[in-house]
Order: sequence, then structure tokens, then C-alpha cells
Amino acid sequence: MAGPVQSIERAAAILRLLAGGPRRLGLGEVASSLGLAKGTAHGILRTLQHVDFVEQDEATGKYQLGAALLHLGTSYLDVNELRSRSINWADALAARSGEAVRLGTPLEGKVLVVHHVFRPDDTLQTLDVGTLLPLHACSLGKVLLAFGAEPVEPLVDAGLEEYTRHTLVRSEDLSRALVEVRELGWGAEVQEMAMGEAGVAAPIRGHGGLVVGAIGVSGPVERICDTKGRPQPALITLLREAARAISRDLGAARW
Repeated sequence: MAGPVQSIERAAAILRLLAGGPRRLGLGEVASSLGLAKGTAHGILRTLQHVDFVEQDEATGKYQLGAALLHLGTSYLDVNELRSRSINWADALAARSGEAVRLGTPLEGKVLVVHHVFRPDDTLQTLDVGTLLPLHACSLGKVLLAFGAEPVEPLVDAGLEEYTRHTLVRSEDLSRALVEVRELGWGAEVQEMAMGEAGVAAPIRGHGGLVVGAIGVSGPVERICDTKGRPQPALITLLREAARAISRDLGAARW
């Protein structure tokens, strides 16, 4: 029976080291922490960088986990399972709130809408399933960013596109907004993607509490928000109840 492959063990050790720290690490720090020669550590880091498991900061030369790992981290949960577990709760949320409901999951730096329940009235509506939404300009995306389902830095580095005069296009403004999302447990956008429209979303968690998607309600500002421009408290309560129910169905013990 073949034994373990040393290079793979070392690569795994480097990934764990980068995952366990709050900051980027330099080549010397990685090598000394794991007792590796610098040349060996550098070769493994370069290979991990080539497959996007590790990223190197151009200014400092230090390393951090790459975006590809974030996608792998949620790949255990099939999108179809996320959707199937959410359908009944999403339908109920639309009926109780009177608003449109969308379910989103991260895909290549965007939010992929995997389920959409129309607002239960006679207004003309367009099905959004399969649509890719900007992470920074919608409530679903803010939730995914705030809770680590998608990395923030590549988005900022690429430039935050402005959709309306309310869109958060400065990195410091987006950072403050994401801190607020984490503190509140839900995220909102008010006329940031389209004038006159607003939305609020909450995270959906899977096994281990990992955020695997988000569920949100959206509609005209005057229906979603109060006179001060904040989402209606009753709407947030309904939304968070639905998010918790779906999370429980997906095996999130804390919910």
C-alpha cells in the first residue's frame, strides 16, 4: 500500500497555515512556520498560485488563500439541493410578505439567481432565474461578501461598477456596509442597482455554519422601506425566519 505523498502533505500544510492566520504571510514566514527550506516552500506556493489556490499580493509579495478555494468550499452543496430545500420556504415568504423572493448563490464573482418567486399580484414581472447580479450592488451579494462566501478583494481590485448614484463604489464604503451586515445578520440595498428599487437579504447556512447562499425580498422602495429609508422590521423578521428554516433543512446546527 502506497504511503502519503510528501509534496501534497506540504501543500495541505501551507493551505492550513494561510487559512489559520488573519493576515498574508511572506515566503520566509511560511517556510519557518512549517520547517521547510525556502526553495521548497516557494515551489509549492508557485504551484498553488498557478491553480488559483493561493494568491500573491503584488505590492508586498505575501501570500493568501485564492478565490478557487472558496468555490471548492461550497461545492459539496449542489445548487439543485439548495434550490430544492428552499422552494417551499421561498414560496411561503413571498405569500406572507407580498414581495418577490430570490435565492442567490456565488458564481465567478457574481450572484447567480437560482430561484425566483414572483410578487403575488398582477403586476408585470420578469423571471430572474439564471441572472447574474453584481455582488456589491444587491442585498444578496452583500450578504455573500459579508459572510465569506465570496472574496472582497478581487471585486475591489477590479473596480466597483456604478449602477446608480447610490451604488457603493468606494472600497471603504463597501467595507463599512459589510461590517454592518455581519453585525445585523442581514443586508440591504436601497436604489443601489436600480432607482426606485430596494431589497433585503439574509444568509443561508449549511453544515458547519458555512454560508452557502442567500435569500432576499425585493420590490419598490416605498414597499420595502419605511419613511427613513430602512427596511421594514416586519419584513426582516419574515425573511430571517425563512433563512433559518432553510438553514436547518440544510443541516446547519446553530440554526
